Amino acid sequence: MRIAKHSVVSFHYTLNDPDGVLLDTSAGREAFAYLHGSGQIVPGLEEQMEGRMKGDAMEVVVQPEKGYGELDENLLQRVPKDRFGDQVVEAGMQFQTPDHRVWSVVEVKDGDVVLNGNHPLAGVTLHFKVEITDVRQATADEIAHGHVHGPGGHHH
Repeated sequence: MRIAKHSVVSFHYTLNDPDGVLLDTSAGREAFAYLHGSGQIVPGLEEQMEGRMKGDAMEVVVQPEKGYGELDENLLQRVPKDRFGDQVVEAGMQFQTPDHRVWSVVEVKDGDVVLNGNHPLAGVTLHFKVEITDVRQATADEIAHGHVHGPGGHHH
């Protein structure tokens, strides 16, 4: 069976940045399962999965616009440290605003906090190594719910 809309695809992957630094991998875990055509993986990878079959292995390079997006300069902000009250604020910390955006503290300097609201991989070209371990037709429930049920997928 070839991968098409409403296929449930399971695959193992390794994700590296352009310098070969390991960003993520499914090694040592269950294969990752997703519902094809539902936007659960980055668009550039999903496009390359189309038409593939169980057992296929491939390397895919995904440019930022088809990955986690370009770096948005508007999401780099400097705010006065006193906005955080008595809370300890250090580089590397993350917090979520009411609109569910996750902000990372880039640096704390001279009474200011520099924040980044971009996805950590925004602006990064993604290098995937993929091995497709299974392809099957999604169930009616999976299609209705928009995600995979069972191993590797979401659980209710």
